[in-house]
Amino acid sequence: MEALRNLLAATLPLQARFLAQRMHEALPKMLAAAGPGEAERVRRNFERLEATGAGTFALIDYVNFKGEGTLETERYHGEGWGLLQVLEAMPEDGEATREFSQAAKAMLARRVRNAPPERHEERWLQGWDARVGRYAE
Repeated sequence: MEALRNLLAATLPLQARFLAQRMHEALPKMLAAAGPGEAERVRRNFERLEATGAGTFALIDYVNFKGEGTLETERYHGEGWGLLQVLEAMPEDGEATREFSQAAKAMLARRVRNAPPERHEERWLQGWDARVGRYAE
């Protein structure tokens, strides 16, 4: 356990670069998968968030938390909950991290509503809401 802790501590800059790289590599995939007429909205919202430290953190955290939203496995009944769907659901007229947080909560609630009942995903919603709620702080 101590060796693992030392490894993780010694590689923090590398880990941070990996997370940031994943975020940047997600954008072209999301633009290709965006709904009709949504690609520019996705790009604008991504860039609005990326322009601030808190927004960059939200993008990095969410894509590593719930995925890009481009895969069929990131959908129930054809409706996704990944970063793509959050960026599509964001309004574009207010504070970006607050809008992102609210859209993320809506997409996660939709995920729970659409989930197979036997998965009991509602048990996770309060924690998910708390996590994405911190993006707006």
